Amino acid sequence: MLVNQYSKRIFNISYQFSGNYPEAEDLTQEIFLKLYNALPKFDFEKDFTAWLLTLAKNYLIDQYRKTKWERTKRDNFNDHFLASTIEGPENGIIRTEHKKIIWESLNHLSSDIRMVIILRDIQGKKYEEIAEIMGLPLGTIKSRVNRGRLQLARILKEKKERENEM
Repeated sequence: MLVNQYSKRIFNISYQFSGNYPEAEDLTQEIFLKLYNALPKFDFEKDFTAWLLTLAKNYLIDQYRKTKWERTKRDNFNDHFLASTIEGPENGIIRTEHKKIIWESLNHLSSDIRMVIILRDIQGKKYEEIAEIMGLPLGTIKSRVNRGRLQLARILKEKKERENEM
């Protein structure tokens, strides 16, 4: 029942963190195995969704640190993911290129900053939700989102300047 209810949400965060469809599927399964083992520790007076997302976030960060995912994996956008947003061949190519540039830029951020940017700007979570998921104060989350946006803007500006020099 939990897998049916939460699998899409966990898959989405896994995919956005890994940038690789098959790897996100594997990570989703691993997170649910971790959930199964951690269920006896859950405090039923707390919010289950926030607890599960925190568990997923921590697992993804741990996996990132353990495996040192190749930063180029973000370049491999899956056609299934892009199919719903493509309106025409030219728009699809432009949109794909923009997403590739953004993911490459996200790879230059630390994992904690990248996670809050993904949760806020890609998944559209509220600051309060992110604070609960990350287990951090609201001010820290707002600061990290702001810092991450500034870093992304700087990285994107530098990329554009390099392209213009060519």
